[in-house]
Amino acid sequence: MSQTNTPSASHAEQGKPWWRYPIVWMVVGGPAAVVVASLYTASIAVTHVDPVLDTSGGQTHSTPHAPAMQARNHAAEQAREPADR
Repeated sequence: MSQTNTPSASHAEQGKPWWRYPIVWMVVGGPAAVVVASLYTASIAVTHVDPVLDTSGGQTHSTPHAPAMQARNHAAEQAREPADR
């Protein structure tokens, strides 16, 4: 019987630096991707700012919305007379 002096797998794993372990990149990679995505989203929000609407001009509803507003108000009010059948 002969014995060989080969290092075991656990001994070879102990000598590796931390960045050589795949589990480290799985743990660090998720939060790092979220930080990068949030910075990208913030840059989009800063560069493409929506304009502020001027509501000081009295009537805030434009004419295309007038029929919808009338229908909404009509549906919300109480019926004064019974419907004809």
